[in-house]
Amino acid sequence: MEVNHKLVVAISSRTLFDLDDSHRIFTTEGKEAYCRYQVEHEDEILPPGVAFPLVRKLLAINDELPHPLVEVILLSRNSADTGLRVFNSIEHHRLNICRAVFTSGSSPYGYIAAFGAHLFLSANAEDVVKVLDAGYAAATIYASSSSAGSTEQLRIAFDGDAVLFSDESEQIYQAQGLAAFTENEKAEAHTPLSVGPFKNFLAALHHIQTQFVVDQSPIRTALVTARGAPAHERVVRTLRAWNIRIDEALFLGGMEKGPFLRAFGADIFFDDQKGHCESASRHVATGHVPHGVANR
Repeated sequence: MEVNHKLVVAISSRTLFDLDDSHRIFTTEGKEAYCRYQVEHEDEILPPGVAFPLVRKLLAINDELPHPLVEVILLSRNSADTGLRVFNSIEHHRLNICRAVFTSGSSPYGYIAAFGAHLFLSANAEDVVKVLDAGYAAATIYASSSSAGSTEQLRIAFDGDAVLFSDESEQIYQAQGLAAFTENEKAEAHTPLSVGPFKNFLAALHHIQTQFVVDQSPIRTALVTARGAPAHERVVRTLRAWNIRIDEALFLGGMEKGPFLRAFGADIFFDDQKGHCESASRHVATGHVPHGVANR
């Protein structure tokens, strides 16, 4: 199967593995010291990073399919020389990752389109913004003090406005307040929301889900939004118009999301607002999506 028929996730080396020690050397001693350190330690296996459990579960989905439908690509600011330690670690951890780009310090965002990636995960916020501006889903990973979801099922949770959907309604909320937002959503309940940066990623997940009996899918998705009734109706009708299934929908009416994400067992949660991300990251791995009016 060709790459563009698959769910393609691009990930940076600093999110896949714990590179805090070597990154500290890079920031305090410079690039040459960093390169020297990586070469000297290239036979030392890197420990898993915050997105490692997510990648492992993504790749495991292929074991349940007649043809692989998931591919993970490594996009790294390392050089090929210093990246040898990363590939040694990939092999040690038995991750089926064979495609990679090493850019020697340059932003790798230009390769997202070439690979047809549906999602880019990175620790570099500037790279994430460039990918989002190019029209692809991307998030800056927040480290979590909590462990990954306890099941083998991959569980992914999304915020709604400015993530799955556009920020058109969020703009009204920011400019005019909750009452105007609620009134608008009631009036536009039958008008689907415009697509947000993560719609295509959700659609790719949904395509994989359709290959399985519903209660046997290796993927479970959730919408976790601060919206409450009556603003919920437009969201439901939008997903129906897209013909995309979402397994769970939590309309929290402004309640803190973290405990609910923990209850869902999310392997990762995507939100556009830093405050929500910082709160959620105390419970689950979280990706900040710097998109929409809340990030201007």
